[in-house]
Amino acid sequence: MASPSAPVAQDETPAPPRNAVDRYFKITERGSTIGTEIRGGLVTFFTMSYIIVLNPLIIGTVASDGGNGAFLGGGDAPNLAAVAATTALVAGVMSILMGAVANFPLALAAGLGLNAVVTYSIAFLPGMTWPDAMGIVVLEGLIILVLVLTGFREAVFKAVPVELKTAISVGIGLFIAFIGLVDSGFVRIPSSLATPVELGIAGSLGSWPLLVFSVGLITAIVLMVRKVKGAILIAIATATVLSIIVEAVTKVGPSTPDGSNPGGWKLNTPAIPDQVVATPDFSLLGQFSLFGSVERIGIVAVVLLVFSLLLADFFDTMGTMVAIGGEAGLLDKDGNPPRTKQILVVDSIAAAAGGAGSVSSNTSYIESAAGVGDGARTGLAAITTGVAFLLATFLAPLVDVIPFEAATPALVVVGFLMVMQITGIDWKNWEVAIPAFLTIVLMPFAYSITVGMGAGVISFVVIKVALGKAKAVHPLMWGAAVLFVVYFLLGPIKDVLGV
Repeated sequence: MASPSAPVAQDETPAPPRNAVDRYFKITERGSTIGTEIRGGLVTFFTMSYIIVLNPLIIGTVASDGGNGAFLGGGDAPNLAAVAATTALVAGVMSILMGAVANFPLALAAGLGLNAVVTYSIAFLPGMTWPDAMGIVVLEGLIILVLVLTGFREAVFKAVPVELKTAISVGIGLFIAFIGLVDSGFVRIPSSLATPVELGIAGSLGSWPLLVFSVGLITAIVLMVRKVKGAILIAIATATVLSIIVEAVTKVGPSTPDGSNPGGWKLNTPAIPDQVVATPDFSLLGQFSLFGSVERIGIVAVVLLVFSLLLADFFDTMGTMVAIGGEAGLLDKDGNPPRTKQILVVDSIAAAAGGAGSVSSNTSYIESAAGVGDGARTGLAAITTGVAFLLATFLAPLVDVIPFEAATPALVVVGFLMVMQITGIDWKNWEVAIPAFLTIVLMPFAYSITVGMGAGVISFVVIKVALGKAKAVHPLMWGAAVLFVVYFLLGPIKDVLGV
C-alpha cells in the first residue's frame, strides 16, 4: 500500500511552487501540501508527546549519588513540572531547527533509553551529582558535533551498504510496532513468566483500555485503506475521546506497578483536565557542570561513559533518518537522505542542548514516521511538531489527556508501512541477507536499534572475511565493526578497569 501523499516520481516534472514557503521547503516538489505537512507534524507530536510525561518519571524521580544526593534541579523532592516543561521546550526548539535547517520531517526530543543510562548509569554513581551527569551529556553532544563537522559521521553512514540501510528501516519498523503493542498493554510480560510475552492479560483482551487500543488500531487501518487523509490523527483523536468516555463511565483507573490493576490505563488516565493552561518552569536550563564529573569519578570512567552514550547516539540517529527517509521516499539510489550533513549537525547540537537543559540527550525520534505515514515530506512538518511542543510547555494538562492506548495504534500502523521496504533486500544473496536478518530481528528482540545495527555490521564484516573478500569491505565499516565490538563488551571492559 502506498503512503498518503507519495512523493513525485523521478521521471515526472513537479508543479511550480505556489509561494515562498512552498519554494523553501520544496513542498509541491515532494508531492505534498502545506495542509498535509501541518497535519503530519501534529500526528508526529501526538505520537511522541508521551516523552513530556515519561522523561520526568525517569530522570526526575531518582536522586543522584546512589540515591543519597539531590533530585534533578537540586531539591530534596522531585520537581516533575520543571522537567516536563523543559523537556517540551528543548524538543520544540530542536525540532524547529531540524525543519528549518535540514528540511527533513524529523522531530527530536529527549531520547528514551539514553535518559535511563544518564539516570541509572551516570547520575546514580557514588559521588555524582545531576549537574555532573548532564555535563557528560553535553560533552558527548559536542564530540559528535565535531565528528559531523569533520565529515566523519556522514562518511561512516555512507559506507554502510544499501541492503543494511534497508534492513535498518525494516528492523525499526518492527521495533516501533513492538513498542506500540507493549506500551498499550496489547502484548505484555505474563505474571507467570511462563513465556517472554503474551496477548493482553492472561491471553485475553478483556479490559477497557485494550478495547480503546483495538478501536484506535481498527479505525486507523480502515481509514488508511480507504485513503482518508489524516487517518492516523483522526484515529488518535477518536481513541482519545473514547478513552475519556470509557474512564468516566467505568472508573478503570491507572495500572499499578505492583500489578494489582492489570486492566488499568498505562501512563495517563484519560479525563477532561481541570486546568488547561499552566505557567512553565524553566529553572533547569543551564544546570550542568561540563568537567565536574572528572574530579568525582576520574578521567577514565568519564571517557567510557561518554563513549557509551556517543555510540548509541551515533548510530541510532543514522538508522532513524534512513527509516524516515525511506518511508517518505526521499532516499537517493545509495539509500542516503537529502541534506544528510545538516540532519546530523542538528541532531548533534540537540544532544548537547539536552544536557544543557538538564533533560538528557535529545535525539531524532523514530515516531516521526507516524507523521510521514500520514503524508509529511518536508521540514515544515518538523517545525509544526516543534511549535506544538512549545505550546505544550503551557498546555501540559492537555497533553496528559492522551493515554498510551490512544496513541500507540499509530506506531503499529506505521511499523507496517516501514516493513514493506523488506522487498528491497536480496534474500538469495546470503552475504547481505544474513546481516540484514540479524539487523531486523535483534532490534525488537533486544529492544535496541543500536544492538540490531551492531549485529548487522559485525556479521557483514565477518562474512566478507570468511569468503576472502576482506578488501571489499570499506575501511569505515571495519572501524564501525570494531567500535560495535567494544560497545558489546563495555561491561567486561569496565570491570577490568574497575569503573
